[in-house]
Amino acid sequence: MRLHVIETGLFKLDGGAMFGVVPKTLWSRHHPPDDRNLCTWAMRCLLVESDGRLVLIDNGLGDKQDAKFFGHYEPHGEATLEGSLRKLGSGPDDITDVFLTHLHFDHCGGSIRWNAKRDGFEPVFRNATYWSNKAHWEWATRPNAREKASFLKENILPIQESGQLAFVPMPEGPVGTNHWVRDLFPGFDVWTVNGHTDAMMIPHIRYRDRTIVFMADLLPSLHHVPLPWVMAYDTRPLLTLQEKAPFLERAADERYVLFFEHDAANECATLERTEKGVRVQGTFPLADV
Repeated sequence: MRLHVIETGLFKLDGGAMFGVVPKTLWSRHHPPDDRNLCTWAMRCLLVESDGRLVLIDNGLGDKQDAKFFGHYEPHGEATLEGSLRKLGSGPDDITDVFLTHLHFDHCGGSIRWNAKRDGFEPVFRNATYWSNKAHWEWATRPNAREKASFLKENILPIQESGQLAFVPMPEGPVGTNHWVRDLFPGFDVWTVNGHTDAMMIPHIRYRDRTIVFMADLLPSLHHVPLPWVMAYDTRPLLTLQEKAPFLERAADERYVLFFEHDAANECATLERTEKGVRVQGTFPLADV
């Protein structure tokens, strides 16, 4: 197995929304905001090369939205999805599987593009299976008022219309249940969490005798490790607290490598138990694992 970091660019989100009840005097030390109170975040994805598969986990914002939309989020930086793939000698047609942790626009927008005539949409990854799960798909395609602006139908519905959509087989259970799916692909386990949005999937990848955890929006950055640092974007913030606490302890005890999707400065970290709770032990690029 080989893992490759796929940078898709940077964007901006409101600092207060990203840190919830944490006072600005605290979070701004780590993420200084601009004059609009916006902070810069990464859209860092992961390519898993194993057993003849190229599995892309998430794919960033994409480029099909209009100027008004992009004006809210200010995408910037030199990195692009296709450019990062080209650096590895690959392209969209080489991807066999697109694993979508959840269907918010900054995680799945790169799935779909305009067609040549710009009168409809088509998959970017023509030869890939797109993986979601039934519970989250239903949640995203019938969005609540709070998340409606994050679940864009042009990012989502064309996946199903293409015939390339598949659902990760999840056990039955009530809303809020944390499920495990083992070996969706060899060495690639899936754990669901429900605080940020319903049935978000967190990949756990067994790699070089370590477990690499793709954090998605459970821990969008290094600075979301302390328990109270929870995004205001989360639909069930108290549930996020309940999901974070045992995960952080497990991550510290089992020496997980946390891979951050949105931390512009830090790719990976390990954790340790301290008198103040679980805290960051060290940071490093994925290449050092």
